[in-house]
Amino acid sequence: MTDLSGRRILIVEDEYLVADDLARDLRNLGAEIVGPVGTLSAAVSLLRSGTPLDGAVLDINLHGEMSYPVAALLVETGTPFLFVTGYDSWTIDDRYRDVPRYEKPVHSTDVVAALFRN
Repeated sequence: MTDLSGRRILIVEDEYLVADDLARDLRNLGAEIVGPVGTLSAAVSLLRSGTPLDGAVLDINLHGEMSYPVAALLVETGTPFLFVTGYDSWTIDDRYRDVPRYEKPVHSTDVVAALFRN
């Protein structure tokens, strides 16, 4: 299993149990969790604050708002990210079709492997 010691991972997820499970699993691998944040505005504010990140896990739909502005900021900063969602791949904005996407429920090992694949 990958050691995530020293890696700061942002979790953007509006479902508490999903966010909590993912955060716990990633912490157990040594990651420092940023968030979880459950709204688009909170995620955008956090990213604009310049908080250093090594990776991010995004839900696509956050209380009816799409997380694509968060994805755009992550692309801008070169931060690796992936989607954990209930959405089918064909519903994802064309700009992000190549971003790894995992359907809920997801295993943290899949997330780690996809985020830090070299």
